[in-house]
Amino acid sequence: MTCRTMLVPGRNVIDMDAFVAVSSLPELRDAYVNALPVNELPQELLRYTLPSRYCDSDKLSNFAWQQFGHLNPGMERVHAVSDWVHYNIEYRFGSGSPDLTAWDVVQRGYGVCRDFAHVVVALCRALNMPARYVTGHLPDIAYLDSGSPMDFHAYGEVYLGQWYTIDARFNVPRIGRIKLGHGMDAVDGAFSTIYGPATLVHFMVWAYQVNPQGMMLGDPIDLSKRLDGTTQLRFP
Repeated sequence: MTCRTMLVPGRNVIDMDAFVAVSSLPELRDAYVNALPVNELPQELLRYTLPSRYCDSDKLSNFAWQQFGHLNPGMERVHAVSDWVHYNIEYRFGSGSPDLTAWDVVQRGYGVCRDFAHVVVALCRALNMPARYVTGHLPDIAYLDSGSPMDFHAYGEVYLGQWYTIDARFNVPRIGRIKLGHGMDAVDGAFSTIYGPATLVHFMVWAYQVNPQGMMLGDPIDLSKRLDGTTQLRFP
């Protein structure tokens, strides 16, 4: 999803509103899926095995093989990578910075979802598994609301014959993930890229489950109509 616009002097307001139909099934986490040997990977996916601006997998290669090299190549390693990041990198709201790489985050030990995504992607690439950075929304469908302000969400995808979600921030299969874009790292997945001086003065994201009957695009945000934020799945 891409949109280009020319900002005018003064205050500019950008809104996006959408109804999105999503599966009621949780994401796949098949423990028996194996990784493809590099020589069998599709040519177009080889770029996702290489270091990039924020996923500096070359710096993490020795660590990755020492930590995960003894495990079966494939989903077992992916789960181990996600577990390690989830339990060893602290999530600190508001601690993100546009100049931090995966290596930097591992060294300092904390970050935001963008940093979690960069680390898991970089570690998977260091283990010769194609991985890409993804940005989108993650409603709390059949999941307890954490109470923190909602934002765009970043996570990873790893290729094991098909693309599988890997989200070390939450580290459990989720329902209702809404993907907006993917790429090598946050350079390809930023929610905005601005050329010239501009100051963000207000930013608000809502992504929640509703019954679309009786609602229309552009309606004011009404949290009383929100159907998620609990462990109950309203539309199985």
